[in-house]
Amino acid sequence: MIETVDLRFGYDDRPVLRGVDFTAESGEVTVLLGRNGAGKSSLLKQFNGLLEPDGGYVKVDGERVTYDDDGLERVRKRVGFVFQRPADQLVAPTVGQDVAFGPANDRDAAVDPDGPTVGRALERVGLSGYGERLCSRLSNGERKRVALAGVLATDPDCVVLDEPTAGLDGDGTRALIDRLRGLASEGLTVVVSTHYPGFASAVGDAYAILDDGRIGYRGRTLDGVDSEAFGLRRFDR
Repeated sequence: MIETVDLRFGYDDRPVLRGVDFTAESGEVTVLLGRNGAGKSSLLKQFNGLLEPDGGYVKVDGERVTYDDDGLERVRKRVGFVFQRPADQLVAPTVGQDVAFGPANDRDAAVDPDGPTVGRALERVGLSGYGERLCSRLSNGERKRVALAGVLATDPDCVVLDEPTAGLDGDGTRALIDRLRGLASEGLTVVVSTHYPGFASAVGDAYAILDDGRIGYRGRTLDGVDSEAFGLRRFDR
């Protein structure tokens, strides 16, 4: 579970988050919606300490996040983050080496790129047998899956994905929905950001819309939500 209480954050003198109260439950996909520039990425990066709030606080599974070295290490083991652009996350030449990188850092010991930790993570994202492939030769959708596999290999309790459908076609988006639903069914807390209500409705159990630095809507359905008022893409476009 991820929770924020009166969370405030800004860049220099420009406020971005103005007192955000947000909750994502274990075993569910919670979708954070908002127009481009609404602050979705800034909020998501609070969940594992990539950004530190100016006020308020974040709790993960009931424990308040602290920003000393030990606190950041704990929260980053619990909360895995998948960036919008795979190029910001992939660090090794081959798929297996890249997926092994995260758990090796966690354990401070080598992890076999051909071993069970990597194999299981690749299986969970539908990339079994990809271990020896070059990351540079993969499609954008495959790179996104490798980035997710690298996070899953560290065995987090929560997975946060920033605009994961960017650059995906219809088949890739449908496959992503199935994988995220599967992770939630395993008991993980899954948080996804998007500005597409259609994708949100297909993948989500609960919804929050960020607007003007605050949560403008929260609920378990998007029925009746005026998507245009919040600057979202219409369902039929």
